[in-house]
Amino acid sequence: MRLAFVLSEIGSGLRRNLSMVVSVVLVTFISLTFVGGAALLQLQISQMKGFWYDRVQVAVFLCGEDYGSQTCAEGAVTDGQRADIEAMMGSAAVEPYIESYEYESREQALGHFRDQFRNSPIVDTVTADQLPESFRVRLVDPEKYEVVNELFSSMQGVDVVIDQRELLEKIFSVMNIASLVAVGIAGVMIVCAVLLIATTIRLSAFSRRRETGIMRLVGASKLVIQLPFVLEGVIAALIGAALASGALWGVAHFLVAGRLAREYPDTAFISTSEVLLVAPALLALGALLAGVSSVLTLKRYLKV
Repeated sequence: MRLAFVLSEIGSGLRRNLSMVVSVVLVTFISLTFVGGAALLQLQISQMKGFWYDRVQVAVFLCGEDYGSQTCAEGAVTDGQRADIEAMMGSAAVEPYIESYEYESREQALGHFRDQFRNSPIVDTVTADQLPESFRVRLVDPEKYEVVNELFSSMQGVDVVIDQRELLEKIFSVMNIASLVAVGIAGVMIVCAVLLIATTIRLSAFSRRRETGIMRLVGASKLVIQLPFVLEGVIAALIGAALASGALWGVAHFLVAGRLAREYPDTAFISTSEVLLVAPALLALGALLAGVSSVLTLKRYLKV
């Protein structure tokens, strides 16, 4: 009997305040979409770090004509200097640090450049003479880059030693900033959602003050009186959270897995399984925000 009463009160409240309920759903949907997006972006960053850091390389660029570094004062790298550098690569001194290395000629560098920038208008303007020779080095421990840098940067014929991980860190820092921006927007939207839920519950309690007064007179418990109001806010928030989870799943399925993963097969992207991990947290967060907001509002505006 009590369950039927509570359900009827919930249905009545949702119908009376339909426009406000829709507003709560939309605001919750937007705010939790940003929250989930920020969480998925952090998962993407962690996955990319684990993927790329295992494949990160150190590039030892060799001297060309008219290079400005002190080790290139004699001009382009000579065959002897190149041989010395390669001998150092295979020496016992660097064996604990270097897992493997590969020489890349100017022609190979041009081929890689054209493949990477095949859609760029500058691809046909670059020639092999404009690109440096290099050794591509994979380290046993990427954290030991400084040791390798000290060994090779002072050798004649070496222009510069670059840790590709530094380039990745710049990309990840931009992604982290984007994640923080999403969290900031989500925070603002969550505050709006909480205020809107509180307003909705307040209006619902005010519109049914006569019913609640009669219920107090007949001895209804505090829980029975307040529960319909709390569940109204929770239901609206759960619908918004479900919509946010569905939107994130659609982005992960159709955009990330359906397009980006095919266009960039060498990059590790998140999948819909990560969305399924985030979705329960969004539902729980939506229900928690609505529940707490509703209870605090009822304590102030609904005296039982």
